[in-house]
Amino acid sequence: MSRLFKTLSLSAAVFGLLATSALAEGFQRVEDEANFVKLVKDRDLKRFGIRLQVSDSGQIVGRAFGQDVTGKWDWQNGFFCRDLYLSGKALDPDNCQLVEVRGNTVRFTSDMGRGDSAALRIE
Repeated sequence: MSRLFKTLSLSAAVFGLLATSALAEGFQRVEDEANFVKLVKDRDLKRFGIRLQVSDSGQIVGRAFGQDVTGKWDWQNGFFCRDLYLSGKALDPDNCQLVEVRGNTVRFTSDMGRGDSAALRIE
């Protein structure tokens, strides 16, 4: 039983790596602030109960699951760096994120591209 479990776990891990690689295909990195602003200015970013607006003046406002979201952002060395608050409580402060786009989807990957990702629809 233990050997079967190890085999299934290894298969799941390999499948997970392949799925991640397949998901990464087609996304293009947003490398500068001007292109980022063109992408999000006057648009809503949406995902599963989340709606955000990212202004060209460095503000973030919106709602997430019925709670207010606020924050500030700036562009540093090719990354979107932000402080974000949910109903006044800090969420992972001072996080710089890799930004990528594919069609009407923008993906933010925390910790300068080494952390978790969240993809939002641009509307």
